Amino acid sequence: MSLRISPRPQPHFCIATLIAAAFVAAFPTYSLAAYPARPIRLVVPLSAAGPADTVSRLIARKLSDSMGQPVVVDNRAGGSTIIGTEIVARAPADGYTLLTVTTTHAVNPSVFKKLPYDVVQSFTPVTLIEAAPFMLVAHPSIAATSIGELIALARSKPRQMNYASAGVGSSQHLTTELFMAAAKVDWVHVPFKGAGPAFIDLVAGQVQLMFSSTVSSMQFVNNKQLRGFAVTSLNRLAIAPAIPSIAESGFAGFESSSWVGMLAPARTPQAVITRLHQEVAAALKAREVIDTLASMGAEPSGLPPAAFAAYFKAEMHKWAAVVRRGGIQME
Repeated sequence: MSLRISPRPQPHFCIATLIAAAFVAAFPTYSLAAYPARPIRLVVPLSAAGPADTVSRLIARKLSDSMGQPVVVDNRAGGSTIIGTEIVARAPADGYTLLTVTTTHAVNPSVFKKLPYDVVQSFTPVTLIEAAPFMLVAHPSIAATSIGELIALARSKPRQMNYASAGVGSSQHLTTELFMAAAKVDWVHVPFKGAGPAFIDLVAGQVQLMFSSTVSSMQFVNNKQLRGFAVTSLNRLAIAPAIPSIAESGFAGFESSSWVGMLAPARTPQAVITRLHQEVAAALKAREVIDTLASMGAEPSGLPPAAFAAYFKAEMHKWAAVVRRGGIQME
């Protein structure tokens, strides 16, 4: 009887096997069926009860129902959204930590000298959730009844008219700067600590003009407490059919909105991103979501990840030009 002795594995074979095993362990294979296996954290880098927080909680609730795991909203406000955003930039790329972003995310690279993350490279786009255009409104004491008359009045009185915003670098501030450059007018900026206080002073006549939420504005426009001149969507809005868009008023292509989107950490597996986009897009078709967004003056989007990436880069470049032109800077 002979004894067969198996040859010892060659060292190079063992090393290769170990490397392959380590690679698999470090980069697990994701399937749509396996994800999610535990609760998901949705970081909102803003205070609770604001529009972006409201939208985030609505979407989180819908995702919890459809994905079978809790989606927990975690408000991490501060630093013009930088604090909460950095948390997600440093989180594991496994689909269990997500980020709500707004227009501020596209503006921050231009108004801050340094950020602790790269707004593009540190994240993977999931989808654009919604966008809400603004309405240019004025106190009735302004002697103009149309966008054309308003522009003519402003040109005849450079730096004698003022406008309110929610603060330096806010969407209202940048939208007004964009409009002033297009219309060749020059108004004085009066920044407030939030859109609410700014709007209150506008109605009281303490300031003259503002790009405000369409829903907030329409009640006062209908009551003739404010005068509505134009909206910042490309086309007229269903809630304000008599008010023209700026784009149709001689400024083709003019568009501005306050938007909300979703990102994941960079290198999150494609299967996870695909699943998340599908779930959010489905949620945006729910009547409850559509009605809630409409009540906020917003329209659902659901852009695919690649389209959202392109949209975000276009927004970033647009607002960078506005910031440079206006010399806007934040510390």
